[in-house]
Amino acid sequence: MAEDQKIERATFAGGCFWCMVHPFDTWPGVLKVVSGYTGGTTEHPTYAEVCAGGTGHREAVEVTFDPVQVSYADLVERFWREIDPTDAGGQFFDRGESYQTAIFYHDDVQRQVAEASRENIDASRRFSRPVVTEILPAGRFWPAESYHQDYYKTNAAHYERYRAGSGRERFIREHWVASPSRP
Repeated sequence: MAEDQKIERATFAGGCFWCMVHPFDTWPGVLKVVSGYTGGTTEHPTYAEVCAGGTGHREAVEVTFDPVQVSYADLVERFWREIDPTDAGGQFFDRGESYQTAIFYHDDVQRQVAEASRENIDASRRFSRPVVTEILPAGRFWPAESYHQDYYKTNAAHYERYRAGSGRERFIREHWVASPSRP
């Protein structure tokens, strides 16, 4: 990596973070995807604390990327295609504040891109309910415990069963006919 290469971060809460790593991990220009927690007030939160509620944190992924190879707008588009943006109570089988969706922006340009994208999704009338995914300023991101990292690789069979069994795969097939190109 050249010293003058600009590296950026994007942070997305899309329900279970296990299901949000793989969609970003294989894209050219994505350098790293980390599962973790953000949006709350508890420092050094644990999985048990976040799942129990009251921390204000959401399960999220932090995507480190090279904007020359992949745009933030493309990452936001990928995010929408992995969630139900109309569900205010969580995602699929996972319910509660820690599974609510959000785009956490790192600067004003990201905020503008995210807001315009949300408006376009809502205006498309793709969904019968309004889009409720929040767009919030990024705060401290706390990496999750090591056994949560790259779960789709380290526990592939369980990951595939969970992704299908939760209803996420069916929802994506029903609502997102065409998806952005994948490598």
